[in-house]
Amino acid sequence: MKSRLPPAAMLPRDLRDAALERLQHAPRILGDIRIEGLSFIAPIWRPLIEALCRVVRVEWIAPAGADTEWFRGKIARNDSVLPSAPEVVSCADVRHEVVESLRWARQLIASGTAKPNEIAIASPNTTAWDDHFLACAEGTGFRLHFPHGVSALATRDGQRCAALADVLMHGLSQQRVRRLFAVCRGQGLPQDELPARWLDAIPRGAALSGLEDWVRALETATRRSPGNVSVEATMRLLEVLAKGPAAADEAAAVFLRGQSLRIWQAATRSAPTDAIELSLRSVRLGAETDAADAVVWCPASDLAAAPRLHVRLLGLTNRGWPRGSGEDPILPSHVLPVDGFDADPVARADRRHFAVILGAATGSAVLSRSRRGAQGGRVGRSPLLQDRVGDVLSRERIPEHAFDHADRLLARPEDAAFIDQIGSANRCWKDWHVEALTEHDGCFEPDHPAIKRSIERIQSAASLQRLLRDPLGFVWKYALGFDVPQQREHPLTIAPDELGKLVHELLRRAVDALEPEPGYARASDVQIENALTDATGIVHAAWPLERPVPPKLLWGHTVDYAKAMALAGLLRKEISEEGTRSWTEVPFGQPAGFESGRELPWDPTIPVEIPGTPVRLRGTIDRLDMRSNPFAVRVTDYKTGMVPNNAARIVIGGGSELQRALYALACLQLLEEEPKVLARLLYLAGEPLEVKMKDVDVVLARIGEFVSEAVALLRKGSAVPGRLAYDRTNDLRLAFPASPGYERRKRIAFGRACGTLSKFWSAA
Repeated sequence: MKSRLPPAAMLPRDLRDAALERLQHAPRILGDIRIEGLSFIAPIWRPLIEALCRVVRVEWIAPAGADTEWFRGKIARNDSVLPSAPEVVSCADVRHEVVESLRWARQLIASGTAKPNEIAIASPNTTAWDDHFLACAEGTGFRLHFPHGVSALATRDGQRCAALADVLMHGLSQQRVRRLFAVCRGQGLPQDELPARWLDAIPRGAALSGLEDWVRALETATRRSPGNVSVEATMRLLEVLAKGPAAADEAAAVFLRGQSLRIWQAATRSAPTDAIELSLRSVRLGAETDAADAVVWCPASDLAAAPRLHVRLLGLTNRGWPRGSGEDPILPSHVLPVDGFDADPVARADRRHFAVILGAATGSAVLSRSRRGAQGGRVGRSPLLQDRVGDVLSRERIPEHAFDHADRLLARPEDAAFIDQIGSANRCWKDWHVEALTEHDGCFEPDHPAIKRSIERIQSAASLQRLLRDPLGFVWKYALGFDVPQQREHPLTIAPDELGKLVHELLRRAVDALEPEPGYARASDVQIENALTDATGIVHAAWPLERPVPPKLLWGHTVDYAKAMALAGLLRKEISEEGTRSWTEVPFGQPAGFESGRELPWDPTIPVEIPGTPVRLRGTIDRLDMRSNPFAVRVTDYKTGMVPNNAARIVIGGGSELQRALYALACLQLLEEEPKVLARLLYLAGEPLEVKMKDVDVVLARIGEFVSEAVALLRKGSAVPGRLAYDRTNDLRLAFPASPGYERRKRIAFGRACGTLSKFWSAA
């Protein structure tokens, strides 16, 4: 330990011994000594204090409850003013304690009872309250001082360090790299020389977990947006990050400067680099305020050294004050008493600080505890409260004095009602509790422009399914623009719809490789397998550059699973006639200017409409097989999910199975001759199962009626939740009230409003 100290530093024991050797110089250097405010002096310094008493005059102005039994000098006590009788209160939780403390402090200042420098709030351990005080202090109108410092992670400089540690410890994921480059910009470091918004050229969903992935992604971005990405400069920075914790100092020099660099160096000095995430949490920065003109929030030990007239003590729970010192599991107290190692156990110190603070609180004192801890569990009273009876404060109570604007609105609900957002929320809450339909239950003006635009837009199979199965969700998503954020981190598995896209991508690439020569219909099984193997290699490498995928090993298994399903679908071609062509992912109803880059059986920009409705369609057909003699087409909708019960009886599935019928409609409208159309579902999971659709014209007529009913419902100003609304897979379910009572309460009114639309939801 001594060998690692700098030359100008000494251990406490050596420092004390050196002072004792030079004790004869104390009268000239120190003169009379006064110890003021301390309630405890560590045993290591007591021999020096006792020796000083023999050569100079030493006076200890000790607060009530101070440990002075060992001291042989003069002890002075200030007991002329009696302390105030403390008030006891009980709060709901930790944050509620903070809110009540700030209300109390502001009331003292506003009423003229106390100045800010006479007010203090304290607890033995401030960790549970610090973040809440930081969040709430800004709007109080008075200064709040943190003598123990502010957590470095609560500052922008600390967040730069946290972002760098996250990348070094956990790897080069895109989300981590984006965060690091965003927070470290503007410091005059190498990353500032990169092109502005260079990360915009990289797809946000790309799963970039290694240098090789980043190289390929940057090269692809350079080809797409020349001049917007600097591959060499970016890779130099990423190579430093890829070295991990071993390159912590090198990475800090590249990405940090000034205060952020000092925070990083303090964290690496206190613990090994591998523990940088933990050591950063313990780094604290000095507060910018001054205690001389501010309310103080501090540990009880600090307040006991400099008590104030008005105090509020937090955390008086059975485990919070006094804190338990615990017992060493290796050397329990019956083997070796803890006092032999700890001269001032934490429980004893907490009791002493409590007595000192209350003894000096001649203005006012409030003892506060929470009924629930930071994790939500119930907690008991502190033994320091003894038989004191306290007031139970409700979280929703109207305060006598508010501490900020939001708290003031809570105290004056009549003023808050005039704020548009609050008034709207109140009306919504009331409307949700009446049985009739209101403007907060999907009712709006007939022929509303937003509804008209949402219906006139070109519909995909997904939006049409939402329109038919959940009109209210359709309005939320396509008229109001509601959406659900997508997961960007590496998932362990891909979502079912993403698995479907993966299988479709393999099928498209394999069939395109076989067309026009030798042709998918005439290709042998070996040729199909080879084409699929080549497609698998391309997709395996390309997908991580475009969207989130599982980690490397799991991604390989996922691609193999998708390949097996794709092969099962390709081998069930059931066509071998001459003149037969096959296409996959055939677009239709696309906007003007769309270019496919390959030969197609029709012009993909020709609009496709559902007869008798204003709805236009766009989409892509999973597979289209066309025979020239006699002219006939077969459309296939691939399904990667499990085969449902009674799959052969499902026609439109209440609006959930529309794709194959819409594919058939596109063929009927886009092909010049009137072909014979066969539409089928092909389930690929497990043993492949083919389900053919009978009477295509009848099914299309039924879908037209279904769409007409849904459109008429929206146009007359009513959007009701359908069968999809309360389904677990509905990503918009979060917009509904959490209580299931809402659905029960509105069920009759919704049923009346939807009219004959409900009969289609039950249709097979």
